Amino acid sequence: MKFKKGDKVVIISGADKGKQGTILKILNKTNRVVLEGDGLTKIKKHLKPSQANPDGGIVEVEKPINASNVMLLDPKAKKPTKIGYKTVTKKVKKEDQEVKVRFAKKSGEVLD
Repeated sequence: MKFKKGDKVVIISGADKGKQGTILKILNKTNRVVLEGDGLTKIKKHLKPSQANPDGGIVEVEKPINASNVMLLDPKAKKPTKIGYKTVTKKVKKEDQEVKVRFAKKSGEVLD
């Protein structure tokens, strides 16, 4: 998966289409991401009373959505963009090394 924790993304399909959020967690096995944002992909979960929560009740929880329904927000253009990879020469411990980095295809800006 090309996304990383902390990336700013835009939802491109579904009920929350057009809303922006930040990736909290990535679930690689199911190809899903959990987003943080104002009212983004939240569901109400009914909890039974337990020792940890003696009253039970209704709690709002962030629901994971499929990674194909989100696109990275370009840091320069502030629009959805695809992610690409390229190798860049960086100075690591006084040596030049080839390092693989992510970049936004719309503006060409390096993300890592």
